[in-house]
Amino acid sequence: MINATTVEEFVLVGFPGSRQVQALMSAALLLVYLVTIAGNIFIIILICTDSRLHFPMYFFLVLLSFIEIFAISTVICKLLDILILAQNTISKSGCMIQSYLYFFLSASDFLLLSVMSIDRFVAVCYPLRYSSIMRMNLCIMLAVGCFSISFVFLLFPTIMIAQLPFCGHVINHFFCDNVAMLKLVCASDISLINLLSLVASVFILIAPLIITSVSYIFIVSAVIRLPSDTGRQKTFSTCVSHFTMVSIVFGSAIFIEIRPSKDYSIEIDKSVHLISTVLGPLLNPFVYTLRNHKVKDCIRDAVKRKFLLRRDRG
Repeated sequence: MINATTVEEFVLVGFPGSRQVQALMSAALLLVYLVTIAGNIFIIILICTDSRLHFPMYFFLVLLSFIEIFAISTVICKLLDILILAQNTISKSGCMIQSYLYFFLSASDFLLLSVMSIDRFVAVCYPLRYSSIMRMNLCIMLAVGCFSISFVFLLFPTIMIAQLPFCGHVINHFFCDNVAMLKLVCASDISLINLLSLVASVFILIAPLIITSVSYIFIVSAVIRLPSDTGRQKTFSTCVSHFTMVSIVFGSAIFIEIRPSKDYSIEIDKSVHLISTVLGPLLNPFVYTLRNHKVKDCIRDAVKRKFLLRRDRG
């Protein structure tokens, strides 16, 4: 324990182990990071350049891919720095910025997925009115609302944590997790921070989960009422990709939130956080390309055009 006034930087423990283990882990994380960045950039370019994908669902998917790129970069870049260069220190301001960006982007992810579920609900339950309801100005307003809610609800807890007196500087985590940082706080009343965090969880995690669940209840009931098996299969296939991502993202978050406190190892906590951090961004482009027929058609046509262009030049 040290004097609170001298804490100007923190030490991130990361994943202690032998140099061989850390080398293997850094190589695997670097590969995952590069694949994630390349895959999400590919999704963004494909949607922006193919007019067949200029629909609200794919507008939100572009935003989701941007979120995934910045979210994984916020954490993995520093973790690679720790594993490869053994640079475990991070300034107090840098730690607060990393913490805020990570939770801001995660919250935006939850909210955006719930908005995408509403989009799927309108597309399935009100197909004839879809174009008139999901206008571009409404989509932009919904996207701005997602980012604004995340910005407001996570800003004040972060500012309050930054102003607390810290009596320790070693964070037993691989990034500046709020819970890990609060364990280093000197004898201070953090009840208001806990209350704000609880309110933020309700609006950012619980409410989007309820909205998404209700939307898919209506979607499934509407699909079941369709007269033909072909129509049911075609309609439901448009929602499979989004439902898969919802299950991954919300499932990981809920598992972290409801983990048992008794006999729960910090190493398990760090491992679960790492998996949840990389899994969503990594799988996002694959889920939407492998499970979405329209996206696969656009990819197939893009590859054909590229092949024909090369053949003509040859």
